[in-house]
Amino acid sequence: MSATTLQKYHHPLPLRALGFCGIDDSVHAEILHMISASYPFVEWGVLFRPDKEGQPRYATMEWVTKELYPEWRKGNGAMRLAAHLCGERVNEVLRGEGEFLTKLAELGFRRVQINATEVNGVDTDDLKGKAEVLRGLMGQFGFLEFIIQRSDETEDLWKTLARANPPNMSMLFDESKGTGVLSSNGYPVPPPGYEVGYAGGIGPGNVRDVLEKALEAAKGRSVWIDMESSLRSELNGKDIFDLGKCYECVRKVKEMGLF
Repeated sequence: MSATTLQKYHHPLPLRALGFCGIDDSVHAEILHMISASYPFVEWGVLFRPDKEGQPRYATMEWVTKELYPEWRKGNGAMRLAAHLCGERVNEVLRGEGEFLTKLAELGFRRVQINATEVNGVDTDDLKGKAEVLRGLMGQFGFLEFIIQRSDETEDLWKTLARANPPNMSMLFDESKGTGVLSSNGYPVPPPGYEVGYAGGIGPGNVRDVLEKALEAAKGRSVWIDMESSLRSELNGKDIFDLGKCYECVRKVKEMGLF
């Protein structure tokens, strides 16, 4: 990967990343750095939605800037960070506005997921036209990987982009549309031309089974998986991001010999 353009590339390992989404102010960022140092295949996902900032699952910008970013710098960028855009943050990029993307890049994020669904607070009118706008923005930010959430609701968006096939585009199969429901239709075979991941109802209790099925569907292609809802716990009456559940997933993936 060059500093200016993200090119399509193949991965020597079957699992690109083990994604844990929803890190928030309930987490000590130094512990995230320590986990990343030992398990560099872990990717931490931050949900960005202005109207929910500071609520469980939605980190504050102050925490990202003052807690997470220094730990990313401490590891010389080895900590893998993905920005999961929701609500107005998605509307912005679908209007072609790149200011927040610039900020994310400065803070160490190298992957940006576009959750263009109504449940995520996004204006989904004319996704076909907005796809062309987004494609232009992707060209401006060629050093970022843009993950398009692929579902029936986002069909006009991802199909339009797939025809153009930007080099820095990948897709996440998630028919639950971010609601954390396990897929009932199995795991689609990755189409040629771009990287794919799988999400929806994945957690410590089924991560091994999901990976076996996903890797079988991938037919030798590398994929990633992402989870969110299953990583929450209640502590002293508060909804927190549970690092113990993350480690349980890491342990099971290691036992499978994928890293």
